[in-house]
Amino acid sequence: MLQSANEPIRLGEGRVGVGVAARLSRYLQVLTQAKKMGKDRISSQEIADYTNVNATQIRRDFSNFGKFGKRGVGYSIDGLLSEIRTILRTQGQHNIALVGAGHLGQAIAGSPIFAEHGIHIAGVYETDASKVGQLIGDVAISPYANLTDEVRDRQIVVGVLAVPAEAAQKVANDLIEAGVRIIFNYSEALLDVPPDVTVHTSNPAVELLHALYFHLG
Repeated sequence: MLQSANEPIRLGEGRVGVGVAARLSRYLQVLTQAKKMGKDRISSQEIADYTNVNATQIRRDFSNFGKFGKRGVGYSIDGLLSEIRTILRTQGQHNIALVGAGHLGQAIAGSPIFAEHGIHIAGVYETDASKVGQLIGDVAISPYANLTDEVRDRQIVVGVLAVPAEAAQKVANDLIEAGVRIIFNYSEALLDVPPDVTVHTSNPAVELLHALYFHLG
């Protein structure tokens, strides 16, 4: 059963609702950046300014963790980071496979954001033989032929597709055959996957249109 925004978040009682998880992910991003900037505490209003979530809703969400805030002082960033990572089950390291070493793949692999949240790019795979062996981030590009065996051997749980649309379905099929059940799709392809596989599609143009609709309407 999904949890409403007003229901308490309790550890050990299953997953939180989709809306709550989405907000917590946004808070996590802000808190991580604030910590990198040297901040120890943060107010609900500061988080609201960066997330567009109402400060009252933020305080309600955080009150479900315990008494982290103190009027006039704000919230402990370390405390909130620990709690949110526990609730979102992001503690520890998660291995992902990146397929595609073009401009987009290089940008994804070169971003420090993944490591900050315990996400490790365990393998980068490419069909272009001229790229095999080159470093992308701190990972050497492997031939695509190695994908399925290495996904199994390295306990990879997520596949990231940074490939042309016409190649996306085959890559998805190969990842699923190897045991991947979460796919992030950066191509424009509509993927046909089994019911137990979750696909998250990222399209910057669509997201921009969404933002324009609500802010310029």
